[in-house]
Amino acid sequence: MEQVRRVGAYGVVWDAGRERVLLVRSSAQADFPGVWSLPGGGVAHAEHPARAVVREVAEETGLTVDLTGLRAVVADVVPYPDQKVALHTDRVLFDLAPVGGALRAEPAGSTDLVRWLTPDEAAGLPLLPFTAEALGLPVVPLPAGTLRRREPFAGPDARRRQRFGAYGLVTDPADRVLLSLIAEGYPGAGRWHLPGGGTDHGEQPVTGLLRELIEESGQLGRVTDLIELDNLHNPAALGPEGYPLDWHGIRVVYRVTVDVPTEPKVTELAGGSTARAGWFSRSDLRELPLTEIAARLLVAAPG
Repeated sequence: MEQVRRVGAYGVVWDAGRERVLLVRSSAQADFPGVWSLPGGGVAHAEHPARAVVREVAEETGLTVDLTGLRAVVADVVPYPDQKVALHTDRVLFDLAPVGGALRAEPAGSTDLVRWLTPDEAAGLPLLPFTAEALGLPVVPLPAGTLRRREPFAGPDARRRQRFGAYGLVTDPADRVLLSLIAEGYPGAGRWHLPGGGTDHGEQPVTGLLRELIEESGQLGRVTDLIELDNLHNPAALGPEGYPLDWHGIRVVYRVTVDVPTEPKVTELAGGSTARAGWFSRSDLRELPLTEIAARLLVAAPG
């Protein structure tokens, strides 16, 4: 099967009494007609997921919302046998608060109904699995034949790339920080970066980060917290492809502890994006050439 990827942004919106959550029903135009989910949808190229979720909620429900937190990041794969495609979706879930607007269904869109529902009421409806998990409800398999894809998937654009990655603010018991040096030929070459990288098709973000940590440094880590969502758009990034790409990177950052640190060693295959890795004390950081995200998380707001 062809492997296709997308990134989506979704909102968990409770009413004023935190008794009912906002859900939308997929319309006949959607892939899962009649199935309910959190409001949200695909992140456009160069769009920040935080902006995407505000836009999508307004389109699907008529409500304006404020972001109150980053809730979770999950991934799932849905096979489309008729098109011989396996669709991997990275889903960024935000906590949102309604601040205005009037509740209404989306006009002629991918959803056709919006409701405030208690968790018990939601549990009696067909729910997309990520929505059930987000609400702490049992994941019930959808009836056979629920999936009805009508449009073919768009082919890849050789000049445009959207990439989802997971990175770590990695420390050891001595409060040293682990960093990776970006290799020549990659954007940011010669700068020290947070360990991590792009996740693989079918891979959860946390799993991808821990794999990258081993490949880039040989360290076994333990993820303790989700701390950051970062968005990077470079319309003329020059990397190993050999020609400029309109590059959109969506990066989640986790706090990671390495309980038994060892001498860092790059174990990924030759030609990877990491030249070497190292442990650094906090006082060392101001003397290092750091990437923007590493500087922001480690120097501007250390700890």
